[in-house]
Amino acid sequence: MKSLWNDADATRCRSDLDLRIYTSRLLGRDPTLVLHGGGNTSVKVRERGLFGEEEDILYVKGSGWDLETIEAPGFAPVRMAHLLKLARLEALSDPQMMNELATQVTRAGAPAPSVEAILHAILPYRFVDHTHADALLAITNTPDGEHRAREIYGKDTVIIPYVMPGFDLARQCARQFAAEARADTIGMVLMNHGVFSFGSTAREAYERMITLVARAEAYLARERAWDLPQPKATDGATVALRRELARLRREISACAGFPVVLATHAAPPHLAFARRRDVARLSQQGPATPDHVIRTKRVPMLGRDVGAYAAAYREYFNRHAPAAKEPKTMLDPAPRVILDPEYGLGCVGRTAKDARIVHDLYAHTIDVILRATALGGYRALPERDIFDVEYWDLEQAKLKKAGAPPVFAGEVALVTGAASGIGRACVEALLKRGAAVIGLDINADGMRLMDGRADFLGLKCDVTSEREVVAALEAGARAFGGLDMLVLNAGVFPGGRRIEALDAAEWRRVMGINLDANLALMRECHPLLKLAPNGGRVVIIGSKNVPAPGPGAAAYSASKAALTQLARVAALEWGADRIRVNTLHPNAVFDTAAWTDEVLSARAGHYGISVDEYRKGNVLKVEVKSRDVAELAAELCGPLFAKTTGAQVPVDGGNDRVI
Repeated sequence: MKSLWNDADATRCRSDLDLRIYTSRLLGRDPTLVLHGGGNTSVKVRERGLFGEEEDILYVKGSGWDLETIEAPGFAPVRMAHLLKLARLEALSDPQMMNELATQVTRAGAPAPSVEAILHAILPYRFVDHTHADALLAITNTPDGEHRAREIYGKDTVIIPYVMPGFDLARQCARQFAAEARADTIGMVLMNHGVFSFGSTAREAYERMITLVARAEAYLARERAWDLPQPKATDGATVALRRELARLRREISACAGFPVVLATHAAPPHLAFARRRDVARLSQQGPATPDHVIRTKRVPMLGRDVGAYAAAYREYFNRHAPAAKEPKTMLDPAPRVILDPEYGLGCVGRTAKDARIVHDLYAHTIDVILRATALGGYRALPERDIFDVEYWDLEQAKLKKAGAPPVFAGEVALVTGAASGIGRACVEALLKRGAAVIGLDINADGMRLMDGRADFLGLKCDVTSEREVVAALEAGARAFGGLDMLVLNAGVFPGGRRIEALDAAEWRRVMGINLDANLALMRECHPLLKLAPNGGRVVIIGSKNVPAPGPGAAAYSASKAALTQLARVAALEWGADRIRVNTLHPNAVFDTAAWTDEVLSARAGHYGISVDEYRKGNVLKVEVKSRDVAELAAELCGPLFAKTTGAQVPVDGGNDRVI
């Protein structure tokens, strides 16, 4: 731990809330402190209301915001007086508590206050920080964790036994803090949960957090439990697993009741953990902190027996649900984390973003488990405590309020020629509908335009190379688990050349890209599409030249016609495999790299018309853009066309020769 405080940056802050935002982001930048919405921060300020009265307001992190990127709208302003009254109650259900908090927020449209708002309010400090530091979790998740915590922190930190987050935790902290806090108290440790720091200034609270976590790290170092073993590189990334992963994803999707993304990670630390002889003992105890259970479930699945995992989950639910205060509705029994000796760590989510969050949480959990093991043994909270958080009534309420997911949530698409034009527009249309997308293009720079997105994998690939295609499919399966939709868009339109001037090399080049490459892609994708949870879908980007060829385009027209015939045969052959195959025939799509302003002007001039007339030279007098083709391609993959296969649809504004 090192302080990231910078005086120059801090001086730009004009208020306590600005400073609160600044140090919250400093905390959020360190994934060993907080991850994906974890942790919370607050500041107490005195504000003047509309009628001139002054009141104390707690600005506390709102639900749904990450500390790393939080802004002023991410803090909920709550009246302190009401929070302190709530803290004096003997009992308050969590739904009642959240309702009370909502009634005391002073800004319309503010996010729901953190469930720990009352806890922040009762701590008598202007600034309060709360993180889930990995180092501390490694210490508190041991059999003698509380003793170790007291050894590390002595008298300047209050140690709170585990209590489930919410009103009960606030009450416990209020009582214990009042009894044990001293003038030199700088923090509070919540066993198996996290650590609080506080101070009269943003810097004081932040740097106390750094100090508290650094002391935990130093303790682990002294006990030789800080430096993790560095496993050697393994062969985990070289084994062909795409069909096995697609089959596993289909089984998990059936168990969950909806399509899922299955992202695998074969990094040496993940493979090494999955291959440990004691992996069952270490991994089947529970999460590093109960908050993770919402994303990861209580334990990972070991291997690939989805049925056995689901049966064990149902038994877990049936053991604990009868003792709950109110009836519980069982969540889906599908795993979210998988440990497998062949591919390492598998992460399951309704979306690629969800799967990435699962990865981040469990990667840190592995570190916590290994350090706790080196310290004397990993021991998570009892099963009942984890169940209570997983089936917290606040979380159950969120499920009931959740809207319908995007139409392609949990599904995976592959688009060729994805770097520009129609291909790029197809990528965007599919992403917009919730799909995870694998984009292939020979232009590597074009693929980088979407780098960093959890739901997009851009790969440089020459589609005429079967070796590169197979490697791309393997990478795509490891990234997302399989394939549901295939959009074959990559192609080449050569310069105009009449048949008597068309040499064999040019003919073979066009056929190789427009036809042979697509045959290989369809053949290699078929086993994956056959395992798509909701059935596979293929969209072929054909051409107006199929029904209405023109002079000087023999190779192009013939290749697209042959591709269309291939699609018709595939529709006949693959229907029994629940794969539908349809073709789009666009024409005069000018918003691509090939059609520069100069080229458009030259072509329009050749016909003696304006550029606008040239763009709209169709029956409907409309311009056809890449997005128009892409939107229809995406819809062909959706439920509106669930009973359509073998179709050929023009996207040309109406061409008199085609009509």
